[in-house]
Amino acid sequence: MEALIHASYPVASADYVSAGRASADIKKRLKQLGVGGDVLRRVAVASYEVELNLVIHSMGGHLDLDVYPDQVVLVSADIGPGIPDLSLAMREGWSTANEEARSLGFGAGMGLPNMKRNADDFNIQSEVGKGTTITMGFKLA
Repeated sequence: MEALIHASYPVASADYVSAGRASADIKKRLKQLGVGGDVLRRVAVASYEVELNLVIHSMGGHLDLDVYPDQVVLVSADIGPGIPDLSLAMREGWSTANEEARSLGFGAGMGLPNMKRNADDFNIQSEVGKGTTITMGFKLA
């Protein structure tokens, strides 16, 4: 099935000034489509968390939005160090954020757990030395 809307957002490593722009645009686009309430809130939270993870932990990547009649799909793919221990990374409070990110109020270790909690479908694939791809689906009906 072809997406009704597709958008791709490049996200640069350590670009704290631009952090949040992609997720704000995603929220705006979904609002314009009439997506509201609970789904809009959950997509907004998950897109912000994944965008910040790209900024904080990767060497750059992109966030893609696809809107279908029955669901919203977000895919984050990065060039990065990868995640050595996914089960540890999924634990609330666990973080590898650097000092710069922490000094700006990021890196509380809630990103991945918040993404999983807010998505109807959540998949994460990571290879150390290569990068991480996170796919999240949000049902519209």
